[in-house]
Amino acid sequence: MAISKPVLLAILCCCICSYHSAAVVAAGELAGGDAAAAMAARHERWMAQYGREYKDAAEKARRLEVFRANVAFIETFNAGGKSTYWLGVNQFADLTGEEFRATMTNKKGFSANGVRASTGFRYENVSADALPASVDWRTKGAVTPVKDQAQCGCCWAFSAVAAMEGIVKLSTGKLISLSEQELVDCDVHGDDHGCEGGEMDGAFQFIVSNGGLTTESNYPYTAADGRCKAALAANVAASIRGYEDVPANDEAALMKAVAGQPVSVAVDASSFQFYQGGVMAGSCGTSLDHGVTVVGYGTASDGAKYWLVKNSWGTTWGEAGYVRMEKDVDDSRGMCGIAMQPSYPTV
Repeated sequence: MAISKPVLLAILCCCICSYHSAAVVAAGELAGGDAAAAMAARHERWMAQYGREYKDAAEKARRLEVFRANVAFIETFNAGGKSTYWLGVNQFADLTGEEFRATMTNKKGFSANGVRASTGFRYENVSADALPASVDWRTKGAVTPVKDQAQCGCCWAFSAVAAMEGIVKLSTGKLISLSEQELVDCDVHGDDHGCEGGEMDGAFQFIVSNGGLTTESNYPYTAADGRCKAALAANVAASIRGYEDVPANDEAALMKAVAGQPVSVAVDASSFQFYQGGVMAGSCGTSLDHGVTVVGYGTASDGAKYWLVKNSWGTTWGEAGYVRMEKDVDDSRGMCGIAMQPSYPTV
C-alpha cells in the first residue's frame, strides 16, 4: 500500500524528533558524567594538596559528596558578589558544618560566666581620641607565626598563648614562642580540659599559679591530650603576673585594650569554615565556641573598619591564617560576639 506524502513527512518528522530527544538526553547524561568526573578529579587534587587519606572506598565516596556540596556552596556564595568577604576551598572542604565545629572549635563552648574574676581594667581611662587609627602588632614584632591546632579543640590554649607572647615581647623585648601543649597536658584541674575545651582566663590563672610557661620547642605541640611532663614544664621561659577582663559588650573598650596589647577573645566560628579573605560582615551568631586573638584593627580600602584576628588553623586558612572581622557593628556584642568576653594577661 502506498503511503501518502503527508503521512510520510509526519513519520519522518516523528523519527527525527525522537532521535533529537534521545540525543539531547544522551548529551545531558554525558555532560553530567563529565561534571561528576571533573569533580572527582578536583577532589583527588585537593586530597593530594592537603595530604588527606580515607580508610576505604566508602568513606572516600561519602567525603566526595560532602566536598561536592561544599564547593557548590562556596561558588554560589562568591558568585553573589554582594559580600565584603569571600570563601575558598580550603583544608576543611570535606567536612560537614557539624564535623567542623566538633573538631576545630571549643567543644565545651564558653560559659556565660566562665572563670572571669577580673582585677580591673587598666585601659579604662585611656582617651578614645588618643588611640591610633590603626594597630597591627605584627609590625611591632609582638606576634609569632600562625600556628595550627589541628583536630584538637584547644583553641583556648592558642588564644591565651598568643596574647601572652605579645605582652612578653612588649615588656621584655623578646618574642618567645610558648608552649600550648603544656596548657593542654598540665592545666587540667579547673575548667580547662585540653582538646575537650577550656577558657582563656582559666589558662591565664594556671600560668600565674604555675610560675609561667616553657617554650614551644622545649614542650612541642602534639595535637592530642597527654600526660603532664613536669620536668619539661619546669623550664620556665616567660611569666605573667595576672590578667584582666575587658568590659563586656563594649567595642570601644576592646579598642583601647588592643591598642595596648594583643587580646584574647571568644567568637562564634560558625561562619569561619571556608573564610578566605576580605572583611567578614553580615549576619553572624553569638554562641561563643572558638578562642582567637585580636592583634590589631584598621580600615579597609573601601572604608570598612575591622578587627585583625589571629587564628590557629594554619596559614592555608583565611588571609594566611588571619581573619578581618567587621568592627563597630550595631550589635554591642560585636561581630560574632567578639566583644563579649575579651581578656588579656598582665605583667
